[in-house]
Amino acid sequence: MTHESAHQAAHGSVASLASGGRPLEFLAFTLGEEEYGIDIQKVQELRGYDAVTRIANAPEFIKGVVNLRGIIVPIIDMRIKFALGTPTYDQFTVVIVLNIGGRVVGMVVDSVSDVITLSPEQIKPAPEMGAALDTDYLIGLGTLEERMLILVDIDRLMSSDEMGLVERIAA
Repeated sequence: MTHESAHQAAHGSVASLASGGRPLEFLAFTLGEEEYGIDIQKVQELRGYDAVTRIANAPEFIKGVVNLRGIIVPIIDMRIKFALGTPTYDQFTVVIVLNIGGRVVGMVVDSVSDVITLSPEQIKPAPEMGAALDTDYLIGLGTLEERMLILVDIDRLMSSDEMGLVERIAA
């Protein structure tokens, strides 16, 4: 099955899923070799990567802040956060602007692919492993055809203690 037909099949199955358990929609994005997903309801908008204003003494993964229509938004580079090598910024680099508990945060990712809908049966618990990403921040693994998405609990990740600086900057 080609990527395109898998994509169409995924979207075709949405209507049939709606009648069963509540399907969930995830924005699929890539970091390095892996594909991740976050709850689409947390996503405010997608933007290209622009220059940011650095904040002194911020952790390395906080690239800085941008002014988004009058709101100062901290920009977090998830590639640095998850130690996925040196990030490169090109025309595919995307900032996912999130709205989490009324706070707006930008998250830099390598690329965004699509929105996928997963039924509860397609979401498997994440195995315990010493991964770069603590399983506390995972909802599980989403499976769709031959794709596997690491589903991130973006609320928990962004409000974790280590990200606590985000709240101080944004406040």
